[in-house]
Amino acid sequence: MSADRPHSVSVAGVIVDDQDRALLIKRRDNGHWEPPGGILEREETIPEALQREVLEETGIKIALPATLTGIYKNMTGLIVSMVFRCEAADGTPTTGDETRALRWATREEVTELADEAYAIRVLDALDATSPPAIRAHDGVKLV
Repeated sequence: MSADRPHSVSVAGVIVDDQDRALLIKRRDNGHWEPPGGILEREETIPEALQREVLEETGIKIALPATLTGIYKNMTGLIVSMVFRCEAADGTPTTGDETRALRWATREEVTELADEAYAIRVLDALDATSPPAIRAHDGVKLV
């Protein structure tokens, strides 16, 4: 990848249930466990993209506004991701075109299932500290 290529911007939503578990998806394209999310489309606002991506990947409509819990830069893939703690407003977790499986995960399960670069996003959202976390990673490990 060229260093002069522009960055992509993505959003991810960490839906938290009343037992303080986070909803993770197992992606169809790479088999990794991650919070639902994806790249913003040109005409979308950040909240619109967040709501669309979470709905597409989980079948759940989230309540807005959501709480920004972290900003993460993939130093290798040149993607800046904003992660939000979300509350489910409607729907039932469902797999789809992009999602092979879903599961509610405790903090411990998140660290076992997800690569460090994605687990930290979920853990930061579960903690929901202020100000939001700002971190960098190489796509797998924090740097």
